Amino acid sequence: MLGELSKGALLEFLEQQVIGRLGCHADGETYIVPINYVYRNNAIYGHSGNGKKIEMMRANPKVCFQVDEIVDTFRWKSAILWGNYKELTGEERQQAMQGIIHRIMPLTDRPSEDPSHGISKAKHENIIVYKIELTAVSGKFESHDLEA
Repeated sequence: MLGELSKGALLEFLEQQVIGRLGCHADGETYIVPINYVYRNNAIYGHSGNGKKIEMMRANPKVCFQVDEIVDTFRWKSAILWGNYKELTGEERQQAMQGIIHRIMPLTDRPSEDPSHGISKAKHENIIVYKIELTAVSGKFESHDLEA
């Protein structure tokens, strides 16, 4: 059965996942890259060093974000979100970075070796923390469970 994720199922799905694909477009070029993220308060929070995606999002803050969970060809969930890029500063930046670290660190097998999500203290200040303020969302699924 193919279907659309309800709003509640979509929000739960976004909160469960930690890796998504960020799509940005600037100067006639489209770029898609996987990122670690945290979802909360109708936004996707992420971090990055300076590079291509940051340059592109600064040039054009309208982005697309995709998350999926694929069990097999006929059992999957996918969400596509649209929104606007915004760099964070001050307390909002610090809270977002802590949220990312607390969500991602339990998933590593070497937490004591990576005290700040693999980011040295010297590099931590140069990290760009951002959010994607969501403007639209869509979620779909396919399931062929025998119990249904």
